[in-house]
Amino acid sequence: MDTMTLWHLTGWEFAALAFAALLVGFSKTAVSGANTVSLAIFAAVLPARASTGILLPVLIAGDVLAVLTYRRHAHWPTLWRLFPAVGVGVAVGTLFLVWADDAVVRTSIGVILLLMAGVTVWRRRQADASDPSEGDGTASRAGRVKARSYGVLGGFTTMVANAGGPVMSMYLLSAGFRKLGFLGTSAFFFLIVNVSKVPFSAGLGLIDGRSLLLDATLVVFVVPGAFLGKWAVSRINQRLFERLVIAATIVGGLQLLLA
Repeated sequence: MDTMTLWHLTGWEFAALAFAALLVGFSKTAVSGANTVSLAIFAAVLPARASTGILLPVLIAGDVLAVLTYRRHAHWPTLWRLFPAVGVGVAVGTLFLVWADDAVVRTSIGVILLLMAGVTVWRRRQADASDPSEGDGTASRAGRVKARSYGVLGGFTTMVANAGGPVMSMYLLSAGFRKLGFLGTSAFFFLIVNVSKVPFSAGLGLIDGRSLLLDATLVVFVVPGAFLGKWAVSRINQRLFERLVIAATIVGGLQLLLA
């Protein structure tokens, strides 16, 4: 029995998942957070609760490629500040998934997508209005509170819906990271966080042999997406692309809420 039959997928549905996997690779090496579109596609094609476990290994594959590409540009002090709070967020998200059924998870993913679209719009406006010479004050108490707040929210959203990208993007941009530093720090952050989520997802039954079989057929599409992202990162019109991502995220969130 092949994976399409195993998951009752039509040819168009599998093509949509393959495109979502390619977009994961692209987002990991070009525009962090763009994979919220992939999240919407996975949750629309597959059972919403199961989709989070199936998407996770695909994301990890993209994270590995991103680390190999930008490993020299990571800022480890920022990562160490974030990890404890992220752990709290992941734990809270795991408890939420223990009792949440498919309908609740589907609605939650839709709400999270819409929230993240709003967060991204707010982030862009703040970045446009801020003084580039300003620091983020990460050494101050306000900076530590900020890191913890973003860390908890990022951990929760990434555990429940694999949607921590926009949260972390907002934090890293507000901290003044340039493109390569942003991509390098983000790559290591999500590789470590996503790998740490695997035991929780497996324990909840979201990752099993059936899901991994589908992952094995989808991961191959991540690689060309990552190479496309690496090629495009210095050429892409960032503002236009972010607008398209925001629009697609809103459509995906509304589709999940209205389904």
